[in-house]
Amino acid sequence: MTQRIEDYALIGDLQTAALVGKNGSIDWLCLPRFDSAACFAALLGDEENGHWRIAPKDGHTCTRRRYVGDSLVLESIWETRTGTVKVLDFMPQRDEAPDVVRIVEGVTGTVEMAAVLRLRFDFGSVVPWVRRTDGHRVAIAGPDSIWLRSEPEVKTWGQQFSTCSSFTVGAGEKVAFVLTWHPSHQPRPPLIDPYEALEHTIEDWESWSAQCTYEGPHREAVMRSLITLKALTYGPTGGIVAAPTTSLPEEIGGVRNWDYRFCWLRDSTLTLGALVSAGYLDEAAAWRDWLLRAVAGDPADIQIMYGVAGERRLPETELPWLRGYAGSAPVRTGNAAVQQLQLDVYGEVIDSLYLAREAGLATHAHAWNLQLSLLGFLESTWRQPDEGLWEVRGPRRHFVHSKIMAWVAADRAVRSLEQDPSLRGDVGRWRAMRDEVHREVCEKGYDPERNTFTQSYGSQELDAATLLIPRVGFLPPDDPRVVGTVDAVWAELNHNGFIKRYTTEGVPVDGLPGDEGTFLVCSFWMADALRMTGRTKEARQLFERLLSLRNDVGLLAEEYDASARRQLGNFPQAFSHIGLVGTALALAREETAV
Repeated sequence: MTQRIEDYALIGDLQTAALVGKNGSIDWLCLPRFDSAACFAALLGDEENGHWRIAPKDGHTCTRRRYVGDSLVLESIWETRTGTVKVLDFMPQRDEAPDVVRIVEGVTGTVEMAAVLRLRFDFGSVVPWVRRTDGHRVAIAGPDSIWLRSEPEVKTWGQQFSTCSSFTVGAGEKVAFVLTWHPSHQPRPPLIDPYEALEHTIEDWESWSAQCTYEGPHREAVMRSLITLKALTYGPTGGIVAAPTTSLPEEIGGVRNWDYRFCWLRDSTLTLGALVSAGYLDEAAAWRDWLLRAVAGDPADIQIMYGVAGERRLPETELPWLRGYAGSAPVRTGNAAVQQLQLDVYGEVIDSLYLAREAGLATHAHAWNLQLSLLGFLESTWRQPDEGLWEVRGPRRHFVHSKIMAWVAADRAVRSLEQDPSLRGDVGRWRAMRDEVHREVCEKGYDPERNTFTQSYGSQELDAATLLIPRVGFLPPDDPRVVGTVDAVWAELNHNGFIKRYTTEGVPVDGLPGDEGTFLVCSFWMADALRMTGRTKEARQLFERLLSLRNDVGLLAEEYDASARRQLGNFPQAFSHIGLVGTALALAREETAV
């Protein structure tokens, strides 16, 4: 039976991540990186595509679960008729090889446990050869090798191409399982002590979390979102993935299923802004260095996304052997949107570097040179149509949001040069560009009859991205055109109290069939816009409703089906948690100011 998307929790080691269901099953894990092939792919198929379940023999879903403090260590508790047991799931930050540790601990009485490990490499398509070696079960196929051991050792047996075990725990008794991946041609990596690893993992996360400077309302929700954003960071390079999953659908049974295990410049820059606002400058420096490496070369060749180490080739492929989450096919790896022109990313990158500098990150000569190069390219291309923020697969258009972000790029350059005249650049040139973009958007992207900015020039459609106009400073919040846009978006893109990014009725702008849920970050943007236009009470009410959509461990997917009351899309989604952090901090600042 397919678990709901919100039934999963996240564990990870800052290089990859796994999803653990309420039933005790790890149904998604890519090794050794976020964008590697999955060895557990039941999330997008069924149990035959790989999973690892540890749970009471007669249990179904856990009674309750939580993260241990401000960490990414998951604690799941089952209360059974014979006793209570808890399972701690985590991935220690690796020294060499990635490990998944699962510690079973008896709390009261005695509980009979059952474990099934069904390894399937290459997204559930390859059944490995399994043997016993030195107290381990070793699974090998092609380049992949996984070692499984337990402390104390429990009896295991092979059954239907799976490794099974059964054992009983009493109060105070513990059994630890350690699963380790490494390249099959290399010797086994050093063994870790699972209990020391647990202690160090909690210490690592608690130490990082203690650096947070935010102490306002809803701190628990903000901290969990910041931890989630950190968990989506690829530690070795500083790149930040949009989500750790691929192909979780935007509509159950639909085709809007995309691979998000890559580093979008837009998502990464906004993630950076959320982290910087909470005091995390080290992440800003690491991301800036990743950016400089990834986009090195001709600014005309800049991509909207890259691999976690800056890879440029991300070919989109369908995996026909996977039926898709809840039958939502196709399952895709790679992303063809990498080839799109999305002019807004130039503004987002330049704005993020500006914010990082404002927050105290030391000026980097290469970073400023990059911004000048991006501006020079944008100066000659901002008048072109593009695929826009939402990566439409229909014809290119003159998207209003793209033009506004071109204005942001020029505006932040002007501000930087005014604040630091020692920087190289022609402030008059960027002022002229800024003014020209502003005039054109106000003339061609605004519908005076309806008093609203539209999705694109000459269009009647609306776009939730126009809610960002006051936040980026394009127009002041009390401008009648801003107020009108907020009212229009609320009236036309509202679905059961949450905001869709655009309409999918008729012939949709994205060129795709079917529908999708409400886009969670757009609802956070609406809360921000309501606050900025003086409707703070409504903003707080919307924010509280959005908080209520989080699952039991504080995680949000990309979208929400307000009719079926369930989460949709890739999970957990950086964009959604960015929105939560930004809105929470903005509301807290307003409360402090009052």
